[in-house]
Amino acid sequence: MKKIRYAIIGTGMMGQEHIHNIALLESTCISVLCDPDGAMRDEALATAHKLGNKDITVIEKPSDADLKSLADALVIVSPNHTHHQLLEELLPLEIPILVEKPLCTNLQDTQAIVTAMAKRTAPVWVAMEYRYMPPTSRLIEEIASNRIGNLKMLSIQEHRYPFLEKVGDWNRFSTNTGGTLVEKCCHYFDLMCLITGANPVRIFASGGCDVNHLDERYDGKTPDIIDNALAIVDFDNGTRCCMDLCMFAEGSDPQEIITAVGDDGKLVVRMPGPDRFWPDSPTRHADISYMPRQAVPPSTETIAVDEKLLAAGDHHGGTFYQHIKFADVVRGNGKVEVSVSDGAIAVAIGLAAEESIKTGESAKIDTNDLKLN
Repeated sequence: MKKIRYAIIGTGMMGQEHIHNIALLESTCISVLCDPDGAMRDEALATAHKLGNKDITVIEKPSDADLKSLADALVIVSPNHTHHQLLEELLPLEIPILVEKPLCTNLQDTQAIVTAMAKRTAPVWVAMEYRYMPPTSRLIEEIASNRIGNLKMLSIQEHRYPFLEKVGDWNRFSTNTGGTLVEKCCHYFDLMCLITGANPVRIFASGGCDVNHLDERYDGKTPDIIDNALAIVDFDNGTRCCMDLCMFAEGSDPQEIITAVGDDGKLVVRMPGPDRFWPDSPTRHADISYMPRQAVPPSTETIAVDEKLLAAGDHHGGTFYQHIKFADVVRGNGKVEVSVSDGAIAVAIGLAAEESIKTGESAKIDTNDLKLN
């Protein structure tokens, strides 16, 4: 099997999650680490060495090395607002790319990347780990198998901890993140599109920055990222979806609940938060319940995730399973499952949700505006 050499562009918390999960794959190695922050580079280098990677080129920016000769795949895990510039620089190299969500932070940059893809032949995969977490994968399979009949309503709830500290706390301002409903929730909007198999047409959202970060100041400015929101998305096949986000609910268990209701029954998935935030608790696993319309007790099944995968990141193994499929694409044996167009639609929904909160009115979503390929 061909050994894949990965260049990691951005070596913060999520970059190191990718390093840990790549180490679990067969015939792979980290060949390049790229980050402008010296402390992050050093930490990532120590991690990569510990996981068995030896010959690693360490650079501050992509132009500091001949990436085409050093790497077979690029993983972009830098801050959100840098994705556009990095993609413009790296797309012409014609190396397979896995770029973390969100694709970009505004529609203009998103459209520019969609347009640039028309000139490119090498694959680009937008990282949407939530698709590949075993609990959500199972839910998607059950819905697709018609277990609950025709899907009518989908609800996604996440009650969790506040945004974590990042280098320079870049994630405290919407101009860098795209806004919480882009940064945090594009995963959920992508899931809605995937599960419904339809196009979003309208969203109404209500939210605010009510608890978190209000006592923080950066150059005299108070963070403006939303810490709680409710959003309803209508799809063109009549399905209704709802998102419920609260980021000042650290003690919530489960952290995430996804509920799908069809005309023949209901499915509920419950997922705990990362074990590292519950150091004194035993390992907690997700479960899925099936509830038919008849008044009978629900059937519930535990969905256990391998301990090695839980230790490798915060996404219930989703990063690992996503990398298996991306590695197949790099080797020429697979197909991109999360395209630039998919990533662009998720950004568009998140931006429309942020706009709805600002105006107090519903916002229309027309995916044709993105001129998708």
